[in-house]
Amino acid sequence: MKKFKPVTPGRRQMTVTDLSPISVSRPFRRLTVHLKSHSGRNSQGRITVRHQGGGHKKLYRLIDFKQSKLNLPARVEAIEYDPYRTAFIARLVYDNGGRSYVLAWSDAKVGDRVITSLDAPLTSGNRLPLKNIPVGYQVFNAELSPGRGGQLARSAGSYVEVSAQEGKYTNLKLPSGEVRKILSDGFATVGRASNPENNLVVIGNAGRSRHLGIRPTVRGSAMNPVDHPYGGGEGQTQRGTKRPKDIWGNITGGRRTRHRKQSSSALIISSRRRRKS
Repeated sequence: MKKFKPVTPGRRQMTVTDLSPISVSRPFRRLTVHLKSHSGRNSQGRITVRHQGGGHKKLYRLIDFKQSKLNLPARVEAIEYDPYRTAFIARLVYDNGGRSYVLAWSDAKVGDRVITSLDAPLTSGNRLPLKNIPVGYQVFNAELSPGRGGQLARSAGSYVEVSAQEGKYTNLKLPSGEVRKILSDGFATVGRASNPENNLVVIGNAGRSRHLGIRPTVRGSAMNPVDHPYGGGEGQTQRGTKRPKDIWGNITGGRRTRHRKQSSSALIISSRRRRKS
């Protein structure tokens, strides 16, 4: 984590991620594509996700979440920054000359050798089926459905823990505390995702948020009564309503959003832990 001297009010609290693991400044052009920005709007032009828009121009890196090239060793050619995700990415060059981007692990460095195999060594960066990973190991980029590609634990510093092996299922403990059954034939990468200090980043000033494509968020209590259930009053006042609500009056606080009849609920062994108020 990098800090700054307090030469301005915005710099006083600002922190940025330590980019010393980054080895190159430009991406591999053949593995990039331009994505059109929709600023949170749907096909009708209506805003469906608020507070999005603007931001710095960026290229999307094509990430190989499957890493399906079995028994083909690869070498880490570069560690790069990805503007579309919080974790760093690693550019692999395979022994047959092919290249691909994958999610980098926490201690990845240029020159490391990795492989995707059914019996790969249990070292960070190697990818193998969940059924071949012992209990207690940390993995990331794990597959929910075999062959679909990694979907679990892909953000910076995240990981899931192998807690048990039961027949055709592997029990994984998720970052939320939930313990869930996953088909054992699915693949996962040993280790934890790179850039674990990302949660300590302090934006510092408004301009940096705008560069990230984040538009301002106005407090409901600062609005007028016609605009929000919390609006109105002289100065700072109480909420004025029993339950917390969003801008449309829908109750939000402490309300479960998961559907009770969702089929995958049968695979959840224990639900996520409740946060203490």
